[in-house]
Amino acid sequence: MSDAPILQATKLAKTYQDGKLKTPVIQGLDFTLKACEKVAIVGTSGSGKSTLLHLLAGLDQPSSGEVRLMGMPFSSLSDVKRGRLRNQYLGFVYQFHFLLPELSALENVMLPLRVRRQAPGLAEIEAKRLLDRVGLSHRLQHKSSELSGGERQRVAIARALITRPACVLADEPTGNLDAHSAQQVFDLMLTLNEEQKTALVVVTHDLNLAAQMDRKFQLTEGRFVSPTIEAAV
Repeated sequence: MSDAPILQATKLAKTYQDGKLKTPVIQGLDFTLKACEKVAIVGTSGSGKSTLLHLLAGLDQPSSGEVRLMGMPFSSLSDVKRGRLRNQYLGFVYQFHFLLPELSALENVMLPLRVRRQAPGLAEIEAKRLLDRVGLSHRLQHKSSELSGGERQRVAIARALITRPACVLADEPTGNLDAHSAQQVFDLMLTLNEEQKTALVVVTHDLNLAAQMDRKFQLTEGRFVSPTIEAAV
């Protein structure tokens, strides 16, 4: 299993149905993500980017095709088994940070390890290490309402990485930030993913950010419309 791709999608398709109306969103995609690889998926609003990311993350089920995670048949497993694998191998960063407002920055970052039932003391040590690494050691006890947008995303990045996942999936992680903050947050994501040897998939409409990745895919109406493009060096 160690030689298997981190994520692999084969003939992946998703169609939503409302009564007799069928809306195809993802149409027969093949996708492979290798260990430590950084990939961008770009496209306009409504192209299917977020749906694709949800399928790769096991948060939604494909209408046909398959997703494999670490060589395992991820999309065909039960909800419980998918949840366990997701917690073990994947981390997530979203446009809207989804921090729990009643928890401090420290408690939010600790949460994935607490879900794993790791000892509170060990979870706290690791959370403090990561918050220091993202420049927020002085904000440990602050609630999300007391943090700036960029600081909230830094907390979200620390939370995504605390389980040392094989891959981080990011859905428009800088879409709610100004250009300067967006580049700072994106630079931090790239640096930390390289340090922790994780793969990274970023869904974005920002072509400047996408160009900093190893590969990028253009998604249009649920299909990849051009060959993989190597990022500029």
